[in-house]
Amino acid sequence: MASTTALFTGLSGLATNARRLDVIGNNIANVNTTGYKSNRMLVQPTFSRNFSLGTSPTASTGGTNPAQVGLGAKIGATQRNMLNGSVSATGVVTDVALEGDGFFIVETANEKFFTRTGAFQLNEINDLVSPDGSRVQGYAVDAQFNIIEGNLTPLNIPVGTLTLAEATRNVIMSGNLNASGTVPTTGSTHETRALFTDMALTTPPDPAAYDLTVVGQNLYIDDGAGGNFLAIEGGNDAVITMSGIEKGGKDLGTKTFGFTDAATAATLGLDDFGTTIDDYLAFLNDVLGLTSAPIPPSNHNLAGAATFDIATGILHVTGNEGTVQDLNIETADLVVTYGGPTTAINQPFVFTKTGQADGESVRTSMVVYDTLGSPLTVDVSMVLQETIPGQGTLWQFLAESTDNDATPRIVGMGVVEMDANGQYVSATNQAFSLTRTNGAVSPLTVQMDFNSGAQAMTSLTDTVSTLASVFGDGSPIGTLASFAIGEDGTINGSFTNGLTRDIGQIALAQFANPEGLIDNGNGLYSVGPNSGAAIITKAFEFGTGRMIGGALELSNVDLSQEFINMILASTGYSAAGRVITTTNDLIDQLLLLGR
Repeated sequence: MASTTALFTGLSGLATNARRLDVIGNNIANVNTTGYKSNRMLVQPTFSRNFSLGTSPTASTGGTNPAQVGLGAKIGATQRNMLNGSVSATGVVTDVALEGDGFFIVETANEKFFTRTGAFQLNEINDLVSPDGSRVQGYAVDAQFNIIEGNLTPLNIPVGTLTLAEATRNVIMSGNLNASGTVPTTGSTHETRALFTDMALTTPPDPAAYDLTVVGQNLYIDDGAGGNFLAIEGGNDAVITMSGIEKGGKDLGTKTFGFTDAATAATLGLDDFGTTIDDYLAFLNDVLGLTSAPIPPSNHNLAGAATFDIATGILHVTGNEGTVQDLNIETADLVVTYGGPTTAINQPFVFTKTGQADGESVRTSMVVYDTLGSPLTVDVSMVLQETIPGQGTLWQFLAESTDNDATPRIVGMGVVEMDANGQYVSATNQAFSLTRTNGAVSPLTVQMDFNSGAQAMTSLTDTVSTLASVFGDGSPIGTLASFAIGEDGTINGSFTNGLTRDIGQIALAQFANPEGLIDNGNGLYSVGPNSGAAIITKAFEFGTGRMIGGALELSNVDLSQEFINMILASTGYSAAGRVITTTNDLIDQLLLLGR
């Protein structure tokens, strides 16, 4: 007879196939959703009504199987297909696709979620965010741009605001030093008119003891015609300003020296100060870059020095050897001013040039940078010192800078040895150091390399010597202009000064059972009871896979499979409806029997 049980069995078929159509419809609706993972629904039979559980075989019978009638179907589970979708290039620098089992980590309202949707963007404060405004999590960098792993933080990419400068640490010098050049014999020579302590022009000053900060202890200059002028009026805070002096045609800048005390010198902002002519001579040696110090291993020197002849009262300035070290000093290049009233002349030293520098030499200028990005000009000169028959040549180098914040112009010197084949052998004191008082790291020390592979210095016969700085690291200030995301999630920033630095790294999460994650909508997942805890890591580790910048992962929905599933679900639904209709007809027939 007709059974109402069949009605409920058919109803369960309607319900399960309707839910299956819901799942299929959701998949099809998300066929173009970035990073979407398709679902499928599994149907299970419900419990059965037992008429007999069966019997075991005996000696006289073969046994019977259970007699059971199923009571319909139910939703067994939904399974998420976590296979990767295809990758589509977008060209958008903030888009990131994942190839592997990893998940991006985002945070909203202090709660972390996980997503495969890599359509990120920058907000108004340059935070990297997902389309719904969740902040992308990753690893930041320290002050030296080293990635700090293990500490998740929202990623910020400060395009247009982050600035960077880098100090110069290494330069490569290259060129050819003319091995057939002339070994120098002298530097340029200058001398002043005689200086005296009395108007009678009879007593030259003691350069080590005559104190020009004492009132009445003055310097007079011979006018060359039997007369005299008051050159320096003692005890009146005389300040000598040096400007316009040239060395090998290069202006040495402006420097100041005062015959005064430390307090006045600091108030006036002087470069140096002292009380005697010897103090002033030391100042001249520093600011003119004069040296006669022997440099090992050859112990050659450039014979440069400022000296005073106590017998004649004449101040002599002998420049360093080498034509590029030739000095040009004129009377007007040294001017005296005072802190109080005076009648002294304003050009206290009348210089005459008495000799030119000679000897094979070459000079080049280069720019280096301190830690604040300040550009500093350094001149490097090479001067032939010795030609050794059958062994090669010796060259002395000087590194000089007007931008040194200490008084000495010379910031480094050493000797370069070349062999009989004109090839580099060795060098001493290959570094130079500049004092910085602008807040940068001081001193700035730069290493020079004279033997860098194919760019190594040589010393072969030529018409002239050549010298150049062919490489130098360091950079002035630059602003973050653009960035790119690498396969390991590292965000590499490019600055306007040509430098590149890592400015962060996108972190990833991995789960033992990613199908166990809970879908929270908007492409976001959270940890579920059966997903396992999130393993926070980075690309290429624990199966997370790699990242592809400028691309997006597409939906993994297979439309052809979904259409087939839709036909099957529709057929199942119709068939279940036929069961209900047939059962209803049988019930009607049963009721007719009772009329």
